[in-house]
Amino acid sequence: MTWVFLAVVVVLLVIIALLVARQQRSRKLKSDFGPEYGRLVAEHGDRRSAERELAARQRRFERFEIRRLEPVARERYLESWRRVQRSFVDEPGAAVIDADLLVQQVMHDRGYPVENEFEQRAADISVQHPDVVENYRAAHAISSRAHDGHADTEQLRQAMVHFRALFANLLDLAETDERKGDGDQRDAGTAPDQSKPGTAPSQSDPGTAPHHSTTRG
Repeated sequence: MTWVFLAVVVVLLVIIALLVARQQRSRKLKSDFGPEYGRLVAEHGDRRSAERELAARQRRFERFEIRRLEPVARERYLESWRRVQRSFVDEPGAAVIDADLLVQQVMHDRGYPVENEFEQRAADISVQHPDVVENYRAAHAISSRAHDGHADTEQLRQAMVHFRALFANLLDLAETDERKGDGDQRDAGTAPDQSKPGTAPSQSDPGTAPHHSTTRG
């Protein structure tokens, strides 16, 4: 009887340990992916399925060789963004399409595989940039509609704001902003959403956009 009792205790302890480990894994995935965790749970209708997908994304991401941009490359991309943003005034649809392509170019230079379908690119981005990935999806959808001339000016303006948030994260500009004074940060945070339909988004550097997001790594 003693051995039976001990065996039951051991089994119970193992079950408890597995439950605790599962809860810890769930908490970590929630912390790592933020709103993307909730979106996938709702999409799958099942927490375990969602967590399996998120864990698979992390394993895939570990195979990438993500690298920071050299300062020269970063400045080149910043100038490209300013040029795209200026073009929004006269050709907003073309500017949004160019912004989409520019984000892909930065992703490629950072080490992300961009030859995949968009949803795979978004899934890859979600590992380090979960707070902006849903906006990236929205911006890309607007860019696709812009190809066919089916996006209005306000949608195009919002797409530019969304692309700029991810663009700035990819260039690690949030870290640069954190080293600036409080006055600079206050100025930077006011521009993107104050643009009126039919006008270009703020001409400030894209580093002003992602203060509402988190860059991981």
